[in-house]
Amino acid sequence: MQFNPYGGTAAQLAVALVNAGPAATADAVDDVLTTYDYRPAHDVDPAQARELARWADRLRAVFAEPDVTGRVRLLNELLADVAAPPYISQHDGRAPHFHYAEHDAPLVHRIKAYTVGGLAHALCDDPGRIGRCDRPGCDTVFVDTSRNGRRRFCSTRCANQAHVADHRRRRRRG
Repeated sequence: MQFNPYGGTAAQLAVALVNAGPAATADAVDDVLTTYDYRPAHDVDPAQARELARWADRLRAVFAEPDVTGRVRLLNELLADVAAPPYISQHDGRAPHFHYAEHDAPLVHRIKAYTVGGLAHALCDDPGRIGRCDRPGCDTVFVDTSRNGRRRFCSTRCANQAHVADHRRRRRRG
């Protein structure tokens, strides 16, 4: 599946922030931003990390919502919280691309706009590709970029654990 930059990298950044968890340190958030090529002018401080953890918790609700209409409602609420007129930007040698927050907005606000924009684009491209791991006990989220769009687990390890548990349950029954 081909994503635009918001539905691709921005959606994956949203996933990474959600999966970093509520106790993510400023250094951990910096590592996530670096991994997804988000280049802030300065490092994330502890207060910003806490604010992004609260934001990630709100993003997690989108992944937890089983109904597309509910996901649309949640994303619209999040988009309203960071609403700014979109504009085309060119910076750092990159091709022209959309921004959904003013370039001089505070870092946390720009990250919020970027991540919710990414999830919104991913949802509009294919609502079934925003997912949560099906293994009981795992709360890892993902955006399914597989060719067939049928991903159910966050990793091969979780898939194997779930399948082994199912196999053992079936053997006990019969």
